[in-house]
Amino acid sequence: MPSKVKKLVLVTSKAHPLNKHFTKIARKLAEEFSTELEVREEDYMYLIKYGDTDELGMAWVPQLLAELDSGEVIKVLTQPNLNSQGNVNEDRDLQVSLENIRKALTRQDTA
Repeated sequence: MPSKVKKLVLVTSKAHPLNKHFTKIARKLAEEFSTELEVREEDYMYLIKYGDTDELGMAWVPQLLAELDSGEVIKVLTQPNLNSQGNVNEDRDLQVSLENIRKALTRQDTA
């Protein structure tokens, strides 16, 4: 049986300048994969366990992750992609996010 995305988890802060950008990407992905979107406000412990951290082990927001039905948690989008003008690139972030999810699902199916 093919793996599926159980839910997307967006860890963010409503006050963060990238909150709206990450929320928009997360909603599009939730629709694409017909799955729940859980939004967690500044859940740094979750991010330290599953997300990206810096060299001191500290996490940042926003980060978007996905919980697969296998129980694995994958990083979907942890940093924004910028265009040549230094602005967030929504199309690129959506494309990268889709690739990360599909790669993880394919890896699960071949395991």
